[in-house]
Amino acid sequence: MKLSQFRYYLPPELIASHPPKDRDDSKLIVLDRKKQSIKHKSFKDILKFYNDGDVFVINNTKVFPARLFGIKEKTGADIEVFLLRELNRETRLWDVLVDPARKIRIGNKLYFGEDESLVAEVIDNTTSRGRTLRFLFDGSYEEFKKTIKRLGKTPLPKIHDRPSEPEDEERYQTIYAKHEGSIAAPTAGLHFSRELMKRLELKGVSFAEITLHTGLGNFRNIEVEDLTKHKMDSEELITDEENTQIINKAIKNKKNVCAVGTTSMKALETSVSITGMVRPYEGWTNKFIFPPYKVKVANSMITNLHLSQSPMMMCVAAFAGYDFLMKAYKNAIERKYKFFTYGDAMLII
Repeated sequence: MKLSQFRYYLPPELIASHPPKDRDDSKLIVLDRKKQSIKHKSFKDILKFYNDGDVFVINNTKVFPARLFGIKEKTGADIEVFLLRELNRETRLWDVLVDPARKIRIGNKLYFGEDESLVAEVIDNTTSRGRTLRFLFDGSYEEFKKTIKRLGKTPLPKIHDRPSEPEDEERYQTIYAKHEGSIAAPTAGLHFSRELMKRLELKGVSFAEITLHTGLGNFRNIEVEDLTKHKMDSEELITDEENTQIINKAIKNKKNVCAVGTTSMKALETSVSITGMVRPYEGWTNKFIFPPYKVKVANSMITNLHLSQSPMMMCVAAFAGYDFLMKAYKNAIERKYKFFTYGDAMLII
């Protein structure tokens, strides 16, 4: 398929810039692939679609405060640094994006915090992802991470066109987030409240946890028309023995395996063996799922409504069917559903 096939017009006012009052207080558009039917529900209605023995695969990654604001030495120019990936824990080496990038040279020092308590030096200017910085920090690693947490801001996608607010620290994070490492929340999981998860558990539904640290590749513009030529950034993935057993038991018993979000779908499809079972996995994945890819593990999916021409939209199209998804998006826009990070949800069965 071609990139241009995934272009659609989304009125800007339908991008949700703030979370709903309650996590599970969102609309739910339900796509039934067999019937090719579209229904409109509330997110809490997912209880009606799942029963004893079914499994939700959730991504327990935790977003870290990846956006730092500082100044450049000598000139005092304002600089924004977006932390992408820790390269070396001992030497405090990080892959970053810098804005404005054109003013940064190797050897430049950047200062963060009103007391300039955090200093970084530009080491490399030529990486495909941006820049490499070394933080000049004498304290322990724990003290360094505390400083990053104190000075960093929640990395809301820039399309929201607003600074992060105190509520984002909690709401741009799933309630089951455990392992820090993402620069973006797995947004399908933002709809789950503790009460709703407890009610699902009382019905006999299990939750299998994977960890996929979401990277910036999900938000980069795809620049090739032929999607087979697009290369996704690698993201760290961990699926352990205990949780793969929960998933495999559901597969063997022919129960529902629901991928909560495109990151969980990517994790399952990276971890699946030729037998159709999921195996433990620890490493990196750059899997890019788009039509006509045939999904091997999940038989249902919860996701958000995604932006035009995004990799997440393409992943959902592979599962739902391209024509069916485009019809559903048109329907959602007509009914004023909210899209993207803090928007409404979609269930595909």
